[in-house]
Amino acid sequence: MDRHEHARLDALQRDPYPHYARARRAEGLTFVPELDAWLVARDADVREVLRRPEAFSSANALRPDVIPGPAVLAELGSGFGGRPVVVTSDGPQHQRLRAPIVHGLSAARVAAVLPYATERATALVESFAARGRAELMGEYAMLLPGDVIGRLIGLDPVDVPVAVRGGHRAEELLFRPLEEPEQIAAARDVVTMQQLLDTYLRARRARPRDDLCTALLTALAPGTGELTLEERHELVAHLQNFLLAGHLTTTAQIGSTVLHLLRHRSQWELLCEKPELIPAAIEEAMRYDTALQGFRRITTRPVLLSGTELPTGAAVFVAFGSANRDARRHERPDAFDITRPPSRHLSFGHGAHSCPGAQLAREQLRLTIHLLTTHVPSLRLATPDAPVRMRPTLIHRSPEVLEVVW
Repeated sequence: MDRHEHARLDALQRDPYPHYARARRAEGLTFVPELDAWLVARDADVREVLRRPEAFSSANALRPDVIPGPAVLAELGSGFGGRPVVVTSDGPQHQRLRAPIVHGLSAARVAAVLPYATERATALVESFAARGRAELMGEYAMLLPGDVIGRLIGLDPVDVPVAVRGGHRAEELLFRPLEEPEQIAAARDVVTMQQLLDTYLRARRARPRDDLCTALLTALAPGTGELTLEERHELVAHLQNFLLAGHLTTTAQIGSTVLHLLRHRSQWELLCEKPELIPAAIEEAMRYDTALQGFRRITTRPVLLSGTELPTGAAVFVAFGSANRDARRHERPDAFDITRPPSRHLSFGHGAHSCPGAQLAREQLRLTIHLLTTHVPSLRLATPDAPVRMRPTLIHRSPEVLEVVW
């Protein structure tokens, strides 16, 4: 993909909603050159794809927009991973990889980590509450989810920034058009994260603990002997994917949720008056502008979808964000309304690949909104009339920066 093509993709990713609206109105599916995929935009069609993993494989779910060059690949070759993970696998392999994550994110484990999440979220808000101004992405949203997921995995707090940085750099490496020196620097940060995770896995093999790192070892590499190189590659890939999914998406959703509440001032004020509306506000924010806009799928056989014939090997982009604005499912879909009756949005997916971390994400969003409405109820956008620049991504959609005052 050259820079002109990437610029067109960036424009689509910063504001995909006009493309979604056209695709929902069109006959059949719409092929989008910027995505190099058929856009699945209607709620019913998205649900059909997600219900049929045997026909719509997840193998291309994380297909990069940028193919690293030989020097970058050589740098990455000194790390670990490169194996299928839960979001890119199907069938029995997917079930094998998913089971320990579902167990690790059970209601009991989420409840157990909540006191720590509350402590960290409170400390972060109190660190800027008296100042009257903050950049909420860098000072809060990019910190809390990494701390929480690090705690679940079993990382020492001093190692969390290295892991979080590696996650952000992995996203940049795969989806941003960087010059080769910057690609190599990003690859080194990714490898540093992978080596850190490998160190933890080998340490837990020798001394198990009650954490997700140990649970993944027990499920995917049972036994007590030294891990083989192949086991280390698979475990690091899996743990890295869990780490990234656990903090990047929640970071993004925190940013977008606060943004839309502040843009709709009357609803922010209503929320301050009626905190019992916080759960409904979270669901509406996710429906209205979800962090995870969708995933790619690839057909395993000829398929007829919405009247469009797709051959074997056809790439589709399954747009959760578009389905959430489908008038056939949601009344006044383009209105942001925290008082609307609950509706079944697709922000956490559906079916076999539905997000096992949904409850953990909701709890962090609930904590965030509760703390902000109680500690800084006069919170507002620093420049309310200026457009907020969104990050050019469809998997971690959020403001690039979120300057707020009170």
